[in-house]
Amino acid sequence: MKNLLAILAFILLLAPTTAQNVEFVDNEECGCELKYVDGIQTTSENGLFGFRLADGTQIAPNIYRYVDEFHGDYCKVYLDDNQCGMIDRNGNTIVPCLYAGLEYPSCGRILAVRNGLAGFLDMHGNEVIPFTYRMASSFSENCACIFVTIDSFFSACTFIDTLGRQLFEPVYQNIRPFNEGYALIRRYDRWGMMDHNGQEVLPPQYEVMTSNVNGYFFAGDADGWALFDYQFMPLTDYVYTDATPMSDNRIGVKRNGKYGFLDPTGREVIPCIYDETGIFSMGRTLARLGEHYGIIDTLGNIILPFEYEDKTPKGIKYMYYDSLAMVEKDGKIGFVDLDGKLAIPFYFEEGYPFSEGLACVKHNGMWGYITTTGEVFMPFIFQHASPYRWGRAEVVYMGNVSRVDRRGKCVKNCKGVIAWRNWKE
Repeated sequence: MKNLLAILAFILLLAPTTAQNVEFVDNEECGCELKYVDGIQTTSENGLFGFRLADGTQIAPNIYRYVDEFHGDYCKVYLDDNQCGMIDRNGNTIVPCLYAGLEYPSCGRILAVRNGLAGFLDMHGNEVIPFTYRMASSFSENCACIFVTIDSFFSACTFIDTLGRQLFEPVYQNIRPFNEGYALIRRYDRWGMMDHNGQEVLPPQYEVMTSNVNGYFFAGDADGWALFDYQFMPLTDYVYTDATPMSDNRIGVKRNGKYGFLDPTGREVIPCIYDETGIFSMGRTLARLGEHYGIIDTLGNIILPFEYEDKTPKGIKYMYYDSLAMVEKDGKIGFVDLDGKLAIPFYFEEGYPFSEGLACVKHNGMWGYITTTGEVFMPFIFQHASPYRWGRAEVVYMGNVSRVDRRGKCVKNCKGVIAWRNWKE
């Protein structure tokens, strides 16, 4: 479990991005990432990058030293390390490459950094909020966090709206962006919460506080936290010292050094008796008692008994991907189904969880790929292999790093290589 309070004093937030449809071309010998993101492909020439459409139409020339992938309608591009700009899906320049850094648009505003100061641009690249802030966040719920210099010794935090108007007096030492109607505020060394009217719905009185997620948050001190709802009332005693986000209607917590789970009412539906737990996925999560691992469901029922290990170095075990969880026993890797039944025997020395219907696993010192039914997809001939992502995986064959597609065909660094998918073990 990761402590949710490991938060930087002030952060620049990335704007939300939309889901992307990614396709690849077959020949990636140029060394660049020849992939189509929502129908736009990266191109490369003489070490510089640009973009073209699927029909071959070049929409942005190969003039950029670095390029990002398209995030919705926009992509960040760099002429140099400190010359960042933004183009749209037609290759038009939205923001010229004049800035040390940019964030993707949020609430119609683009956070930019120039000469060490932050300001905001509109969707045409025009400066609408001057570059006067030592630090700022992207907009969230039409508000952005800013640092305001009070005098030569002091600065404080407040919020501005999309026109740059300061909304409240800068009286806080730290703030967090608005989320679900509320923002965290810190006065000196205590945290509280405010609404969009600037009302302190929870005065700064807590040493620790987590951001609100799904209408719940934790607050307390070093001795213990309580779970709160958005009536700002504690649902539990102040007995917890760690927490994870809600998953499958369960909130992971730590009490007296042990882990368990709460439901949204604050009831401890799975007692804090475990030495380790994960986050629920498909109604299942890992749990550890002493040296042994198992899997439990959202009611605390044991799906996989506590008879298993986690000694091999690769992969995430006991979490479900493609409806199978990688498990380990007696130094060997296998896979179990959602009922905890062995679906693929303990046959492998190392492995990674399934991704895109395939898992890379190690047998007799070499790596290959198997399907969810346990069939060999590519033989065990690689010195190393990576999980699939966006239809591609990287493999090390005869000391060379190559890329392979979802058909088992080599598409990058393929000199002298035949189609691995057709080889026999």
